[in-house]
Amino acid sequence: MNDLTPEQQVAKNYSAAMDSVTLLNAGKPEDMTDEDWADTVKRNKDHLEIQIAKGDYYAGYDLTPLRTAAQ
Repeated sequence: MNDLTPEQQVAKNYSAAMDSVTLLNAGKPEDMTDEDWADTVKRNKDHLEIQIAKGDYYAGYDLTPLRTAAQ
């Protein structure tokens, strides 16, 4: 059961999207293979595209970092 208010759920989802932005902006960790990094990048960019597509769901939130990282 989800005890979050709608506003809290939006904030939680935005935070998760920003985690993807942070991960992508940090670049490939030294101990990660190129193949694993490529998979990580794809999964996180896909996640960001899904979040960006929600549009008005994130009213009042800045989606610029998500759009930039998803490119």
